[in-house]
Amino acid sequence: MSKTEREHRQDIVEIGRLVYQKGWVAANDGNISVRLDQDRILATPTGVSKGMMHPDDLIICDMQGNKIQGRRERTSEVAMHLTIYQMRPDIHAVVHAHPPVATGFAAAGKSLNLALLPEVIIGLGCVPLAGYGLPGTPELTEPMLPYIPKYDAILMGNHGAVCYGENVYQAFFRMETMEHFARISLVAELLGGPKVLPKVEVDKLLSARTRYGVKARSGGEPGCPVVAEEIPGEERFYVTRDELIGLVDEVLRARGIV
Repeated sequence: MSKTEREHRQDIVEIGRLVYQKGWVAANDGNISVRLDQDRILATPTGVSKGMMHPDDLIICDMQGNKIQGRRERTSEVAMHLTIYQMRPDIHAVVHAHPPVATGFAAAGKSLNLALLPEVIIGLGCVPLAGYGLPGTPELTEPMLPYIPKYDAILMGNHGAVCYGENVYQAFFRMETMEHFARISLVAELLGGPKVLPKVEVDKLLSARTRYGVKARSGGEPGCPVVAEEIPGEERFYVTRDELIGLVDEVLRARGIV
C-alpha cells in the first residue's frame, strides 16, 4: 500500500534525525528526498538541521526543480536528486550526507572497491568515486552521470556521498553499510593491509543476491574497477603495491614516525 504524503514527511524527518545522530552531517549539511509521483518530489529545505526538522519544514518541487509548495527555500543540490530520479525509474528516495570515514576516502581520491566482506558484496557491492563538482551547480552532478545507472551508492570527490533506493529507509541503510565498510577498510589498512577475497568467491556472492532478495546493482563493473592481480591458478582482488606503500607512508607521517 502506498504511503500518504504525511507518512513520507514523517519518514524523512526520522531519517534526518538518524543521519544527524550518527554524525554524518554537521550544522545544516545534507539533504533527503522522496519521489511522490512522476511529477513531484518531497525534499528537505536548505538552512535546516537534518536532526531538528518538523514535517511541515519539507518542501515539494516539480521535476524541473521549481518549488511548488512549502514555506522554506529549496536546497541548491536538488538537481542531483532530480538527475538520479530521471536516470533511475526504480529509485524513489535519495539521501546525501557526509559520513566522516567514507568522505575521508572521497577526499583522499579513493573509491570503496575492495572485496572484503560478504555482507557488503551482497548488499551493496562497489562504491565508485565521482570527481569533484562545485556544489549548487551542474558541475556537481556531471561527474556522477556514468555511475548513477550502475551503482546504488556514490562517493563524491572532496564532498561526501549519495545513496538511493526504493524507499528512504533503503537509501539510509545503504549509506550505513557504506560507512561501516569504510571504517573496516580503514582499520584493515592501518593493521597492515586488507586481505581481499578471491574473485571466484566474489562471483559466488554476487550470484547469491537473487537468493537473498537483494536488488543492488553495484558490483565490480568497469567504472569502479577492483584492481585485480593474476596469480597462477587463482585470481584475487588487490590494491596495488604502490597504493598500499603510499597509504602506509601517509599513516607513518601522520603519526610523526617518518
